[in-house]
Amino acid sequence: MSVEAMAQPTATAAAAPLPAAAPFGSIVLPLLIALALAMFGPVLNVVSPLLGLAVQTLLALAIAIGMPSYGPVVAIVVLLFQNVFVSICSPLYASDPSQLEFIKGYNFLSCVLLWLVNFVSYLPRRRQCHPLLRRWMLASTVVLVAIGFYLMIGVLQDPKAAAIYLRNIVLPFLLFQLALLTASRYRLRVTPLLVTIAVVFIGCGFFEFAFRETWLALTNGRTYWYLDGLKAMDAGVWEKQMRATGSVMVDLLDRFRVSFFNTPLLEPLGLTTVLRLFGPNISAVSFAYGVGFFVLFLTATGRYLLALAGFALLILCSVKGALLMVLFVLAALVATRLIGPVLTLALLLVMLVVYAAVVIVSGLKIGDYHVIGLMGGVNGFLQQPFGRGLGVGGNLGGDFNSIDWEAAQHLGAVQGAFESAVGVLLYQMGAAALLPLGFCLALALAIWKLYARSGLRAQGMAAFGILIILVNGLFQEEALFSPPALGLMLCMAGLVLGHAIRDATCDPGAAANGTQIAAAGRDQHFDDSNLSRYEAAVQMRSAVAEPPGRPL
Repeated sequence: MSVEAMAQPTATAAAAPLPAAAPFGSIVLPLLIALALAMFGPVLNVVSPLLGLAVQTLLALAIAIGMPSYGPVVAIVVLLFQNVFVSICSPLYASDPSQLEFIKGYNFLSCVLLWLVNFVSYLPRRRQCHPLLRRWMLASTVVLVAIGFYLMIGVLQDPKAAAIYLRNIVLPFLLFQLALLTASRYRLRVTPLLVTIAVVFIGCGFFEFAFRETWLALTNGRTYWYLDGLKAMDAGVWEKQMRATGSVMVDLLDRFRVSFFNTPLLEPLGLTTVLRLFGPNISAVSFAYGVGFFVLFLTATGRYLLALAGFALLILCSVKGALLMVLFVLAALVATRLIGPVLTLALLLVMLVVYAAVVIVSGLKIGDYHVIGLMGGVNGFLQQPFGRGLGVGGNLGGDFNSIDWEAAQHLGAVQGAFESAVGVLLYQMGAAALLPLGFCLALALAIWKLYARSGLRAQGMAAFGILIILVNGLFQEEALFSPPALGLMLCMAGLVLGHAIRDATCDPGAAANGTQIAAAGRDQHFDDSNLSRYEAAVQMRSAVAEPPGRPL
């Protein structure tokens, strides 16, 4: 069956309304369990790292085995909220600040275990799975193997940096497989859960904006940021910045102060500097991408007022890449309804190519750090096309604080690859970087084919979002290496693709009616009413053959 034939679920009988699930059991309880998973590692690590690892491992395995259908949602919560618990516990690590980086890895451990249980359970039954599921699992596994190969090379040179880049590069693909396997096997109703997460996540951002000092006090933020900045302080970063700009940091808030959207072009409008927001994941760019993701998801599910509130917060975040992602995706969704999917995709691709070319040309002229970092990655790739290993180069490596940016601006490139995810991938993985990049491009086009025939905005959001994040990755490391950016978008892609595969598995006759399915789906949206009809139809089809809550 082609991917096009699975664009829309087909009801074979009149659907009886599903009984309303108790909000506590279906929403609050799973989210509380996810928050517990995010909290236990950082807290118990104070007593003993072995205790923290043991409890985190057991709890993650218990969730993966006992609550398998909640795996993707639990992973999202852990990735978005764990760092706020790290910040709260930071005074306990004042004697050994290096432990902060270690405990940040607990969310990666949790996600790996959630993925591993699903992956291992998939292997013995893969021959019985839908061919499309097997193809995407095989393709993404090839990407994971390639990343693992370059991890082994990187470990020989800088084990710590290699581990950090493994976490950032591999996590989006683990989330994709986790979401794909879960959505293709279980009946999911993730919309209420994701809406709840969005409200809390965006609410934290507004609270931080309105009550900055209170937020810092509640999260022990001043201690966290002091410990976090010790490495830069020892490397003389702040002294170099003072000499280069003439500005002296006298308070923590001075460290948060940046030009509005990092550009002087808005200064004539009176928009000079802002205090960046860091949110519960304690990262400005990552938080902005998370807000942008939820703005798009809330729009796709028809929560327009919540989406509007999220968009206002996104402006306050002052992160260009996340804002451009939202604007491009929203424009593409509207254009699809007005001029059709094919012309919209063609125009979007042209616009993205022009945008990337303009940024590169103008960036080289003004010495933009992101473009210089990209050129460094390209030059490094040409010098050593087979790569150097994970962790060699990049913002998170050991050499970032020692870069002479003034000299790099004169040369038009930096020695190494920095400030550009694509540049860093080319520098570290060489030609093999085309595997993860090509996979994301192919996945976006496959999801777009579903969207072109169904009109489901969640599919369009995932397809267009991945394309735009790939372009943003030319000029931002966080675009591809931050879980709230590419990670959440690949997770959404796995969910919508898994739903389509599950529907095709439930109703094999849908292949013969692919044209009718696509036509019926053009004017439908991924909102609660349609999702409820879908779930009711699937439940009626499988009521005899499948016990409630059991996988197909």
